[in-house]
Formats: sequence, structure tokens, C-alpha cells
Amino acid sequence: MMESGSLFTQMLLLLAGAVIAAPIFRKLGLGTVLGYLAAGVVIGPILQQITEAEEVLHVAEFGIVFLLFVIGLELKPSRLWQMRGDVFGLGTAQVVISGALLTGFTMLAGIADWRGSVVIGFGLALSSTAFALQILSDDGDLNSRYGQRSFSILLFQDLAIVPLLALVSILASGAGETEASALTSVAIAIGAVGAMILAGRYLLTPLFQVIGRTGAREVMIATALLIVLGSAAAMHAVGLSMAMGAFLAGVMLAESSYRHELEADIEPFRGLLLALFFMAVGLSLEVAVLWEQLPFILVAVPVVMVTKGVITYALCRVLGSPRNDALRIAFLLPQGGEFGFVLFTTAVAVGLLSSETASLLIAIVTISMALTPLGAALSRRMMTVEHEELEEDYEGAGADVLMIGFSRFGQISAQILLAGGREVTVIDDSADRIRQAAAFGFRIYYGDGTRKDVLLASGIEKAKIVAVLTQKREVTDRIVDLIRSEFPNVRLFVRSYDRIHTISLRARGVDYELRETLESGLLFGRKSLEALGMSTAEAMAIEDDIRKRDEERLLIQAADGLMAGRHMLHNRPVKPEPLIKPKHAPASDQDTQAADETAS
Repeated sequence: MMESGSLFTQMLLLLAGAVIAAPIFRKLGLGTVLGYLAAGVVIGPILQQITEAEEVLHVAEFGIVFLLFVIGLELKPSRLWQMRGDVFGLGTAQVVISGALLTGFTMLAGIADWRGSVVIGFGLALSSTAFALQILSDDGDLNSRYGQRSFSILLFQDLAIVPLLALVSILASGAGETEASALTSVAIAIGAVGAMILAGRYLLTPLFQVIGRTGAREVMIATALLIVLGSAAAMHAVGLSMAMGAFLAGVMLAESSYRHELEADIEPFRGLLLALFFMAVGLSLEVAVLWEQLPFILVAVPVVMVTKGVITYALCRVLGSPRNDALRIAFLLPQGGEFGFVLFTTAVAVGLLSSETASLLIAIVTISMALTPLGAALSRRMMTVEHEELEEDYEGAGADVLMIGFSRFGQISAQILLAGGREVTVIDDSADRIRQAAAFGFRIYYGDGTRKDVLLASGIEKAKIVAVLTQKREVTDRIVDLIRSEFPNVRLFVRSYDRIHTISLRARGVDYELRETLESGLLFGRKSLEALGMSTAEAMAIEDDIRKRDEERLLIQAADGLMAGRHMLHNRPVKPEPLIKPKHAPASDQDTQAADETAS
């Protein structure tokens, strides 16, 4: 009973830590990963509430397994084949070069002999799949160019754990005695991967078809868990990582019609177990070792991270990554990884490393993990805005309408003006957009609308109307302020970002403004009403009524502040109404009160 109660208390502590820490760190912009890690440090080393960190870590490692399965579901085999260059080219170079340099640094530090130094160097060359992929997922960058290249490196590192574990055995026992067994292990691993691919291709989809016919959702969830854990166990049995088995199973199901349902079923388990993994890393931090070896750790952690970061950046640049992408990858993958724990533990078991050295290495890896979210945030600040500039040439500029900004909104507006027989001078600061327009035979001038000399060169003094259709609110405001100050007689038509921006523009004295989504939203709603059986006349009456109410509220808010306008035509408070069956009455209070709010 005591043991059961203790387990229950630990579960409550871990859940409470996750619930408290994640929102706080997310709000601070540090990410949930660092929040979970901090919660683990507080619960374990500081408060000493949970001491069995290793047991928690064993269970939590299944979070990585589920994570790799979900990643595999997003990668079709054809797409994975396209990544082979990055996986085996960039990934191999990163592991070999980083491992060799870190081995040399370890030998210079004198903390192990040459055999132990090799294990340490290549163990530290591996990065944390869980930390890196969680950061990519949080930022929505998994499918970006740098996200895919980062994943390629991580994927090769997961593959590299097999030969590295074989290397530990060879170094411990002598190459002559274990060469045959090492080759046998590699052959078995390759055979297991082939068997997994065949099983995924010919067995998994038919299995889900049979289960799907039962219509029992709990059976589908159980089947998904069985596939993930079964494939992980199969790969673990032949010396591969469990995460690799789950990843292969995911890839084999990537083209299955059950892919989205599988992802939805696994997602809750993945999220909870990954959170538990990060907390377990915090729990395993040995404060005593940190304190005793603090000077060495303060030197070792930056040496490891800088070495890996510089090598990764250089390799990415050599292989064609833009500067910003290479920078983000370098700051994403400088930490030690969870597979380093496995390698160091194995080295202790065969006598290559002492337990004290392993504890020191685990502390270095853990601290490097903790610094990774901060490094990822720092990389975003170091990125440069890659803005291509073209030569400014305004020959032939000067028309009735000067349009600043040629995004989708501007393109549609320009079509109306051109169809009406009016000439339009367009300036934009996007080189890509100018080239795209030129491909369709449309002349756009390159220029920055926030500069007075550009406005003069593009013919603002001849223009009867200046249309400011830029996408960013702050850019629009700067242009409007400049024109109102330097060219006060110009008629300004402006694209508004939202309701607050509309009020701000009216205060600046623009001649006309339009919220970029207002009219399209009204038209969409009217067409939906017509599709539901309402007559065109009734639907248009409702559309006009909503537009009129919205304008009345804007006038009130412009005069009395944003919180004004809560009372409309009949002096009744505007409150969101529950979803009810519409009454076919265009001026009905119940039908329009909710729309008043949503139109804002």
C-alpha cells in the first residue's frame, strides 16, 4: 500500500509540475521543453520528492518512440528517398567530424584513455532527437527547409547508434575476438529493417482494414499502440533503437488511408510521454556532481556546444543551406542526446568508463539540453532579413493612381482599375513579386514606399489617388504618416488590417479605408445563406444590415473609444447569441446581434 501510495503521489507531482511549468515558460517565450526540464529539476534534485529518476526515464523514453512514429507518418517513402543525400551525406559528415574533434578534446583533457575518449567523443557528437523535434514542432518548422535538414541529421544519428554500440564492444574486448560477432549484429540489424519494411508494406494496411470494419474506436487505439510498441520492441531485440523501429512503422503507414486517424490516436500518448521524458532528464540531474566538477563543466559544456555548432553550420553552408537555415540548424543541434546516455551506460558496463565519469558526462549532456531552447531563441535574433534589392528605375512612372504594395489585395484592385481604363503606377519592395508580375507582362517599379524620394520619383505629385495596400500594419502607418506630412493634398485610399487599424487610419484622416477581410467575409456569409435556401433579396438585406451596423459601431468607437458601441440601434446590449436556427427576418435582433460581434 505504501509503495502504491508513493507511486500515486509521484504521478500527481509530475502532472502538477507539467501543468504549472509549461504555461509559465511558454508565456515567457522559453518553450515548453525548458519548462518540463525545470519542473523536473525542482521536483527531483531541489525538493527531493522523486529519487527514482532512472525508472521514470525508462518509461518516459517511450515518448521518443511515439514521437518518431508520428514523424514517420508524415514522411512518405518517396520523400524519405529524396532525403537520402542529407541523411547519409550531411548526417555522416556531422557525426564523423564532430566525433573525431570531441575525441581529441577528451584525450587532451585526460579524463579517459584513448578507447574511452573515442566513446565519449562520438557519444557527445549525437544530438537530442526529442529536444530538437519538439522545438521544431512547437515552432511549426518540421516541414521547413531547415527543419527537414535538421531531421535528416537526427535520423542518421539514430542509425549511427548501432555501429557505435558495436564499436564499444570491439574497444572493450579487442577487435580480433568480436569482429565476427559485430558483422553478424550488423547483418541481423539490416535483415530486421528489411523485414520491417516488408511487414509494413503487406501486413499493416490489411490489418487496419480488418480492425476498421469492427467500428470499435478503442480497438483501433489498441492496434495503433500494438504496432508502435511492437515495432519498437522488434528493433530493440536486434540492437537497433526502439525509436528507429517506430519510425519505420510510421513511414510504412504514411500512405495509408488510416494515417490521420493513427496520428490522432497516438498524439495524446506522445505529448504526455515526451513531457515526462523532459521532466525525467531534470530529475536525473546530479547536483552533487555538478558542484564538485563545476569548473570543468563550465568549460566542457560550451566547448561541446560550440564545436558541434560550428561544424554543423560549416557543413550546412558547404552543402548549400542559406545562412539563416544553417544558423538555425547549428543552434538547434549543439546539445548532447539521449542516445549518449545509452552509449555511456554501456561503456561503464564493459569497463571503458568509470561511473563517476559517466555521471559527469550525463550532467554535461543534460545541461546542454537545457540550454538548447535558449540557443534556438537566440538564433532567431541573429538571423538577418534576406531581402533582395533591385536597381531603382522609374522611367515612365506617373499615373492617375499610385499603388504602393502589390500583394493579392493589390492585384485584385489593380484589375478593376485597369479594366476601367485607368493607368496605374505600382511600386513594391519584393523582388520576387516584381519578377512574377513581369512574367505576366505587368510593369512594377521596385521601391520602398516609406521613402519620400521614392514617392516623388514614382509620380506621387501627378497622382489623383494614392492606394496604400501594404501587408504589414506598421509599414502602412509609416507610409500614411509620411504622405500626410509631405503631401497633404493627396487622396489616400488605404487597406486596413483590422478594426483597430481602421479606427487608427480614420484618425489619420485617410479618404477611404477598407478592412482586408470585411467585404469577402460578408459576401461569403450571404452566399452561404443563399445556398441554405434563403432568397437572394433576403440575404442581401441581411448583408446590408450587418454592414450598416458595423459602420455605426465604428463611428461610435472612433468617437468614444474601443469599448464603446456596445449598444446598437435599439439601445440593447450586443451579446453573442447561442447557435440557433435562423429566423428568416433580415432585421431580427437575434439574428444580427451575434453577427455584430463577429463582423468586428
